Amino acid sequence: RAYAIAHEVGHHIQHTLGLLEKVRQRQQQVDQAEANQLQVRVELQADCLAGVWGHYTAKRNLITRSDLEAAMATAAQIGDDYLQKQSGRRVVTEAFTHGSSKQRMEWFAQGLKTGDIGSCDTFQ
Repeated sequence: RAYAIAHEVGHHIQHTLGLLEKVRQRQQQVDQAEANQLQVRVELQADCLAGVWGHYTAKRNLITRSDLEAAMATAAQIGDDYLQKQSGRRVVTEAFTHGSSKQRMEWFAQGLKTGDIGSCDTFQ
């Protein structure tokens, strides 16, 4: 649950920084496939920001290694590829809006490892 909350706080940070509005404006100017890719970048950045939260929370001994492993398992289970497979559909990367399981785990791990918001630029 903490991972999901931290991910949503990541979206709040994106909103506060004005990033969400910029992405929404860009999405209105491009085709659906590119708009989906922009959304994937937003979601992966929120995963990385959740990892930054995890980094500092773990340093303060407020969460355990097993909490972090559970967060990583959750990231794997909410990837678009995993969800498409679970629903019996074939994996269509152009339809992704949140990223693959691998991407979600990698970006969460990036924030967790570095503890640096600057390492969360998924738009480079």
